[in-house]
Amino acid sequence: MMQIPSVGAFVRALLPIRLAGGHTVTYGVWVGIHPGELQRVFGIWWEPEYQNLCLDGVLANSIAPWGLLTAPVNLQVRDPQHTPHCSGSSDPQLAQVLHDEWPHEDVLGHLP
Repeated sequence: MMQIPSVGAFVRALLPIRLAGGHTVTYGVWVGIHPGELQRVFGIWWEPEYQNLCLDGVLANSIAPWGLLTAPVNLQVRDPQHTPHCSGSSDPQLAQVLHDEWPHEDVLGHLP
């Protein structure tokens, strides 16, 4: 988690992308959240309540090959030992990225 003055509040999240053949590539991303949520999130991060954490925010990273910078995203904790996962989006393109299965070369061919 971090807050940057005059920029915003951010939490880390995992963005899994399903690949053909049952594989997955998972991006570590920053998600911009409402600054008023940051203290609440910080307060429960190491507590049992963390397992029920759900947040709404916007992607603060561009994800190749789609872009998606500032796409709205929902976060949900899947495993209380890990950062939240991107679980859904009202943005049709991000929702498709999260839901569909992708050819390896479409995703991994764009990595540096």
